[in-house]
Amino acid sequence: MSIYPQQPQDTNNVGQFNGGSYKIENRDTNSLLYVMLQPGAKFHAQPGAMAAMSPQVELKGKSKFSIKKMFTGGEMAISTYTGPGEVLLAPPIWGDIIALQLNGSNQWKVGRDNFLAMSDGVVKETKSQGLGKALFSGEGLFVHHVSGQGVFFIDSLGAIIERHLQPNEEWIVDNGHLVAWNCAYLIERAGSGGLMSNMMSGEGLVCRFTGPGTVYIQVL
Repeated sequence: MSIYPQQPQDTNNVGQFNGGSYKIENRDTNSLLYVMLQPGAKFHAQPGAMAAMSPQVELKGKSKFSIKKMFTGGEMAISTYTGPGEVLLAPPIWGDIIALQLNGSNQWKVGRDNFLAMSDGVVKETKSQGLGKALFSGEGLFVHHVSGQGVFFIDSLGAIIERHLQPNEEWIVDNGHLVAWNCAYLIERAGSGGLMSNMMSGEGLVCRFTGPGTVYIQVL
């Protein structure tokens, strides 16, 4: 196995979805997402992510308040863009952007703070990952479960590193660097310190992933 990090493939920086196309530029810490929408096509993004757009594009904000979302950390609002035209989206701080391809049968788990945008047809649900993992992982009790058909865009703090795992191959990730994954994992304590100090500081906690699957981490 190579000791060098696996950067996300450049071929995934340009692509299409039902009703439009996209291009990711200026990777890996000053990324910008260009989205071109056909007439009537819809595209959804985190409020405040828009950097610029064509005057023909219609932008609507939708509130989705619920008691459940208050406790799960799900988005209370989302911005919907309707074509024709171009939309430019950017992360809230210096960071990277990658596209997760969804074909109707695969599913990803994404950190609660790493959602940037998604095409129409993608289903994003905020679900519990279990109390045990919540206590010890940097993602907390709830994470996004992403499925459906289309493209889901995630952002990060700093560059994104990609790691493909073969069956039964293991990879250990610091809990604070996890962005997205589609394989099984366990939370473990590493290093010294008592249980309470680890719970309070987050230090000494790692995620042990087991393939097959892919894991994305952020460098900051």
